Amino acid sequence: MNNWSKNNDVLGSVNRGNAIESGLCTLCRADCQGKCETWLSSLRGREVLYPRDFGMVTAGSGNTTHVGVSYNSLRIQGLNYGGAGAACTNQDLLFTDASLETSFGAKEKTKCKVPFMTGALGSTFIAAKYWDAFAAGCALVGAPIVVGENVVGVDRQSEIKNGRISKAPELDRRIDTYMRYYDGYGAIIVQMNVEDTRNGVAEYVAEKYGDKVIIELKWGQGAKNIGGEIEVTSLDYALFLKKRGYLVDPDPEKPEVQEGFKLGSVKHFARHSRLGYTNLCNYDQVREDFMNSVKYLRELGFKRISLKTGSYGMEALAMAIKFASEAELDLLTMDGSGGGTGMSPWNMMESWGVPSILLHAKAHEYAARLAATGQRVVDMSFAGGFAKGSNIFKALAMGAPYTKMICMGRAMMIPGFLGSNIEGVLYPERREAVCGNWDKLPAAVSKYGQSAEEIFACYQDVVKVVGKDEMKNVPLGAVAIWALVDKLSAGVQQLMAGARKFKLDDISRNDIASGNRETARETGIPYITDVMDETAKHIIDM
Repeated sequence: MNNWSKNNDVLGSVNRGNAIESGLCTLCRADCQGKCETWLSSLRGREVLYPRDFGMVTAGSGNTTHVGVSYNSLRIQGLNYGGAGAACTNQDLLFTDASLETSFGAKEKTKCKVPFMTGALGSTFIAAKYWDAFAAGCALVGAPIVVGENVVGVDRQSEIKNGRISKAPELDRRIDTYMRYYDGYGAIIVQMNVEDTRNGVAEYVAEKYGDKVIIELKWGQGAKNIGGEIEVTSLDYALFLKKRGYLVDPDPEKPEVQEGFKLGSVKHFARHSRLGYTNLCNYDQVREDFMNSVKYLRELGFKRISLKTGSYGMEALAMAIKFASEAELDLLTMDGSGGGTGMSPWNMMESWGVPSILLHAKAHEYAARLAATGQRVVDMSFAGGFAKGSNIFKALAMGAPYTKMICMGRAMMIPGFLGSNIEGVLYPERREAVCGNWDKLPAAVSKYGQSAEEIFACYQDVVKVVGKDEMKNVPLGAVAIWALVDKLSAGVQQLMAGARKFKLDDISRNDIASGNRETARETGIPYITDVMDETAKHIIDM
């Protein structure tokens, strides 16, 4: 594992644990008192783009990009003249003129205010506890959110009749919470794995919500190459999950396991999902099964369908791009290793799969190869360790013109945790409802004030959208998501302006360069001093 710096003196950010490429800690805690860059950005928004203590300091970059292959090993190109498209005729452009609006889809476009979306927030309890903050925040900023796998299956209040879900209160809650602030930008995406398909989740969603929802098939994720897991500490709940058809380890029905639980040696159980496609043995069988699944979903009435795949390797990547394009899917999300997780085997996360930058580089190569035959390429979303505006820009450029979205899992959850913890202190009567973890505000928060209006730099921006009366219903975790998206958005806009690109569709692979020869070889992005070198020599020789 690369050991990135834990401290950024320029921004005043500090990682509690081991920092990774994204700037997040390896282990992100919901009760964290700060203050990594993403945590701090969830309070102060775009303020965190700049060195602290203006007027008292100067700052110099310590970044080096000459070692290893990663998104941090790419550099963003800048231009000293010109502008893409209509920008060429405008002499008064500012970085704030760069538009982050985007859309994806084959026939029916889904509009988004920003090119950010969440990872799949599924049956892990942390996703359920903070869902109100996640959903309200994403709806307010116009970003898609994904209801992950197994949400219905693990809900003890859901009901299955004749092999199909007939009641799904937790899924209903998740969809309805997002739709409360949905204004036509963004989307609610419901993901299905093998268990969800067996339980009739697609049928339930189609009948109750219809076109309001994008349905997503799942092949995998970057964190693991087995089915989803959660941990439960109740024997009764473990038995319930076993009856629902899940693998529960250790087996709660065994007398010796029950005795161990009674005596305290067995303290928890791991619930696992089935693997997909285990009955299929070749390309043709997988393609046929996939196409039949898409056909069935369309017959149910779904106009928008997406696919999520993990970091399996080149064959599976090519299949995902080819199948999704042929089936006219609306979005294909490709998650590189190690990805993010609520509960995945740690050794697997550390050792398996294709790292994000390599997966994404090959995705572009295969997409371009398919496009060269005259076929439409599915709109793509890149996932796998994104939390910084710089790497978001680089990923959009890496996959251009096919990549429309950047998918972030843990980074989009941090503001939900932080805002909920603050809300629980400021409004003690709400602490249990919002799952607050603090008894008092830590110094890293209280330095900004003692009220939500003081602490969150973007508080009044949210008030402007929802109104003062509705503001009491908006979770502070959602306000924190607004602040983080504000910082990421401004950062991407600044990089776009520096590259003289004022629409996302204008971003291209020419806007990035490799900081070392190995990165150039592996990604196809030229080494930085090779870019326009011949043009430069021509200028000198004129």
